[in-house]
Amino acid sequence: MRDNLIYRKCPDFPNRYISPGKLFFFLQTNYSDCISEIGTSFLDQPIYKMRIGSGGTKVLAWSQMHGNESNATHAMLDLLEIFKHQPELKEKLFSEITLDFIFMLNPDGSEKWSRRNAIDIDINRDFLKLSSKEFPILKNIAENGNYDYALNLHEQRTIFTTDGENPATLSFLAPSINREREVTETRKKSMAVIVKIFEALKTEIPNQIARYSDEFYPTSTGDNFTKMGIPTILYEGGHFPNDYKREGTRKYYTLALYEGLKAIAELKGATDFWEKYQEIPENKESHYDIIYRNVKLNTDHYCMLDIAVQFKEEIRAGDDEISFVPIVMEVGDVGKKKGWKEIDCTGKKFISDKKFPKLDAEVDFKIE
Repeated sequence: MRDNLIYRKCPDFPNRYISPGKLFFFLQTNYSDCISEIGTSFLDQPIYKMRIGSGGTKVLAWSQMHGNESNATHAMLDLLEIFKHQPELKEKLFSEITLDFIFMLNPDGSEKWSRRNAIDIDINRDFLKLSSKEFPILKNIAENGNYDYALNLHEQRTIFTTDGENPATLSFLAPSINREREVTETRKKSMAVIVKIFEALKTEIPNQIARYSDEFYPTSTGDNFTKMGIPTILYEGGHFPNDYKREGTRKYYTLALYEGLKAIAELKGATDFWEKYQEIPENKESHYDIIYRNVKLNTDHYCMLDIAVQFKEEIRAGDDEISFVPIVMEVGDVGKKKGWKEIDCTGKKFISDKKFPKLDAEVDFKIE
């Protein structure tokens, strides 16, 4: 049974978009006694690490390695807000563990709401080349910090479900160490933590928690940290019904972060019930954001088809929240996929300056 944790949203960060400057000011103003600058980005923005706790089990976690994935930063900020109101939970948890949390590892990408950094490197695929300025900071800390666990905190696209119907609001992974996906003792430790998170939250978001694919990626962070012997848990925040601002995801991501830390504190390296990890459903790539069904185009020949649309997220100059731009992703027979929103266009008109929609272009048509 879960603790009586009452979810609270950090009021200073109401939007999905987090300005690096605003975050840095907030941390310096409110948590100067437990943060330290551990390096700078390519554009010389600071990267901060927060240390909380005095327990013997050491945990390393980091957020916004991909700049357009803010839920983990929100989760830590919300957890800090919760602890202000429920200090007994904080005291109990952090008497058992010491958490080093790196906020916004990719501040340059976060500034422009981009997955990659300022020179277009995917930091999560930089373990071997060390081409970025940012990833070596994380790698050095992981190699020298004597950590017992690591939390690799990310978000995933709206395309994923647990069962072809329900969104994968949260997904987790115990990363592989080789192409054979060998189940090592290190992986079992990660699996045991994930099982505890799943058991704690499965009744609150039923059929909305999944396993991420454990395909081996030789250059990725989680796979290589696991190879180093650090049990690493990948978090992926995903879609929540009718919630593109990810408010619901934010809430359950926060609860999952707490439950993960609590599980680590309780297990202390044990692998109890790790086998149940395989019972968690694996992500299915089954959805688009919108599918227009049975669209009759204004072509010279008879042409009726489906149009699949996915929202592109972007931050526009002067805005403090992201915008959603509908992009055409597929045309033709999209019957094998579903849409979170489906529009039957039977008997309706396709209105556009063009005879047909263009792939990878912004939606420029109407259906009336």
